[in-house]
Amino acid sequence: MQEFRYVILGGGMAADAAALGIRELDADGSIAIIRNDVDEPYTRPALSKKLWTDPSFDEDDNFLGSASATGARIHLQTQATEVDPHARTVRTKNERFTFEKLLFVTGGEPKTLDLEEGERVIYFRRFSDYRRLREFSGQNLNIAVIGGGFIGTELAAALVQNNTTTTLIFDDETLCGSVFPPDLATSFHRLYQDRGINLIPGTKASGGRVEDDHVALDYGGASHKFDAVVVGLGIEPSAQLAESAGIATDDGITVDESLQTSHPGIYAAGDVARYPDHILGRQRVEHVDNATTMGTMAGRIMAGSGETYTHTPYFYTNVFDFGYQAVGTVSSDLRTVEDWQKPQAEGTVYYLNDDDRVQGVLLVNLDGGLDTARTIVAEDWPHSRSDLVNRLP
Repeated sequence: MQEFRYVILGGGMAADAAALGIRELDADGSIAIIRNDVDEPYTRPALSKKLWTDPSFDEDDNFLGSASATGARIHLQTQATEVDPHARTVRTKNERFTFEKLLFVTGGEPKTLDLEEGERVIYFRRFSDYRRLREFSGQNLNIAVIGGGFIGTELAAALVQNNTTTTLIFDDETLCGSVFPPDLATSFHRLYQDRGINLIPGTKASGGRVEDDHVALDYGGASHKFDAVVVGLGIEPSAQLAESAGIATDDGITVDESLQTSHPGIYAAGDVARYPDHILGRQRVEHVDNATTMGTMAGRIMAGSGETYTHTPYFYTNVFDFGYQAVGTVSSDLRTVEDWQKPQAEGTVYYLNDDDRVQGVLLVNLDGGLDTARTIVAEDWPHSRSDLVNRLP
């Protein structure tokens, strides 16, 4: 039996932020971080961004230093198998932990297809996945990336910039066509082509198998050979442990405005938490701004703060010389109003529903403007084009 005031299940950026949040109000309370990973907490965005593009930033720079900063005891390669909310215990294979406050920051597991993970098949999520993929890069090997979302597009850009022959396979007919308005999607698609990436649009990989020193990947009615395959199709929230403990779940772990679950003294934050956003309604957000801000708030609340989580997070990406930040819902199913300083290179896209209410704001290659974007999304009235053009500088 190990006794702690705070037990944190999961060891990503939300866990690190929670431990720091606890320490803002409780300097001495014991903290355990139970993490089924070989690495201590690290920054996840760098795995598909900075570690590939910034020579001055190496693997050691990517660790967060959670133990030294907070005094938390980090239990690596440890899988929690049972939570008893009433006895306030967490069981692992070999140990039992007691807690006064418990936080789920269990994140999620990558979505898979009919292709077994192995040395040449990587479902990209962890630092160890980055290391494995890095071994294949820079050798002019032929690597397939599956998925046209954040992870897929970032990894394809990272690989091709590191002397790797790269094929990107994705559902949309135009890269990011389900997110961007048509002209911006066409420009983004062309950017990848111009950088030498082989694009396979409108295609789903059905599966594959490892054959000797290559992977046979099935798509488009045929089998195609690659030296390695990396999959970035998003995640499924890891809520099974909470559900088994009788804690309410719904596409993640359901929490209230204080990030508390359906059981008192037990909280959730980060990718796994489904929370009430005061602007957007109930959300589950898989982005770093939400993970760190919510994690910090969860730690403070567990340590006795009477605060509530009122932050509306943003999300972002940076590939080649293209970057954007966004708030709310960005989808090509919505009507858009575009306000460009430089067409498809610098400007703002507003996403409106059928009632002309702004649902999301996309800022392309712009600095600042996020607070104004949040304000606009919160304005619950119809907007015309003239209301929006030049609203953001």
